Amino acid sequence: MIRLIWRFGLLVALAAVFAWIADRPGTLTIRWLGREIEMSFVVGVALAFLAVVAIWFVWSLFRRLWHSPQAVGQYWQFRKNRKGYDSLSRGIIAAGAGDAVAASKHAAIAGNALADEPLVNVLAAQAAQLKGDRNSVKRIFEAMTKSPDTEALGLRGLFAEARQSGDVALARRHAERALALNPRLAWASAAVLQLQSASKDWPAAAATLAQQVKSGLLTQAEGNKKLAAMQAAQALTLEDSNRAQALDLALKAHKLDPSLVPAALVAARVLIAQASQRRAAKIIRETWVLSPHPDLAEVQAHMMPGDGPDARFERLRDLLKEDKGGIEGAVALARAAIKAQRWEIARDALKPYAENRPQARVCALMADVEEAQGDKGRAREWLARAITAPRDPIWVSDGVASPRWTPVSPVSGEIVPCEWKAPFEMPEQLEADAPATAPAPAPAAIEAPPKAIEAPKMVVPQRAPDDPGLPEDFDTPSTPSRKTLPADG
Repeated sequence: MIRLIWRFGLLVALAAVFAWIADRPGTLTIRWLGREIEMSFVVGVALAFLAVVAIWFVWSLFRRLWHSPQAVGQYWQFRKNRKGYDSLSRGIIAAGAGDAVAASKHAAIAGNALADEPLVNVLAAQAAQLKGDRNSVKRIFEAMTKSPDTEALGLRGLFAEARQSGDVALARRHAERALALNPRLAWASAAVLQLQSASKDWPAAAATLAQQVKSGLLTQAEGNKKLAAMQAAQALTLEDSNRAQALDLALKAHKLDPSLVPAALVAARVLIAQASQRRAAKIIRETWVLSPHPDLAEVQAHMMPGDGPDARFERLRDLLKEDKGGIEGAVALARAAIKAQRWEIARDALKPYAENRPQARVCALMADVEEAQGDKGRAREWLARAITAPRDPIWVSDGVASPRWTPVSPVSGEIVPCEWKAPFEMPEQLEADAPATAPAPAPAAIEAPPKAIEAPKMVVPQRAPDDPGLPEDFDTPSTPSRKTLPADG
């Protein structure tokens, strides 16, 4: 519409100019080569205008004829590119469908037509992967790393190939190179952190984690949680060899995450060894309020070396004044009371948790109380209930139960929360533990338990990332190291 208006305006302007010239007649005389030509001024202007138009037309025709070979070449190149992109599209679809033959065929056609198209290499790599030609896949990805446009993609492909072949060192180098190329690559950052954690390279892992937070891949809260776990693992490793550094790391981890039990345990044990019981008690109380754990209660009870069972019981009862700690507090108090031969206090502490389906540890403690008070029949009854009782809490990471805390998932190798909780139980076990007096459901209402559910696995982590570096003489999974604690009196 705007072009039409401009053209109309131009015609009106030209008409106005010619009308203005026509109203002012005159004679135009041209003398050239002994000849004299006379014409009106209006005719001269019209002839000049036509001459300009003719020259412009001839020039345009000459330019078109001059560039005609190039235009023909561009036309054939356009057809070739169109055919290449069509094959590229068909090849990607074939690769996605798993058709290795069609993907290879279209990759070859696209490669001949589109020499500089990065997607051709991607399609060729996918076709080679479908055919199982690992040498070709590696060669294609290595060629991609030589171009700045496809370097990151090539490194990711080489990383995947190295990891699949089991070459961890080579996979780490590829991931580190990609991370140096672009710190915002989530896959490279996660891979580097996973491999650093697996090899217990905690300083390097902490630097990678800080880079993730800086790049926005992790929130500050998530970064603090993971950094605290790494520092706690490193503190556990150094607790016997370098207590000063272990204490420093444990205090930093406790500051980042006060609910982290291993950090509080290491800090408290080292402080007790340094005769700083007051600082140790403060750390234990802070963590107990957030995460009650039997190891915390054990360290609190053995705060003063050489004390007898009565002093340990009183010290533990002081810890429970501010926060009872639920079942963990009740069990810890009952154990201390049994050692101090305060049977009624132990019974009263366990009573709220001894009804319905008490945990195995509660049944065992109640059996100790009954046997100590001379009722061996009740003691045997409690021991029988302990056999089918729900399982006691244990460290669980990514659904895998482990006797020791670990900062790294035994499943994925990533830094994930390790929780102190009762492992999952099968529906069959729940039915077997149900009271005998419970009314049986109608046959039509009984449903078979899901077959996809598997019983929890009790494993001792075997791979490198699962071992947090606890001392070799670590004897009891749920209790702290005895090196700084006196034996029970």
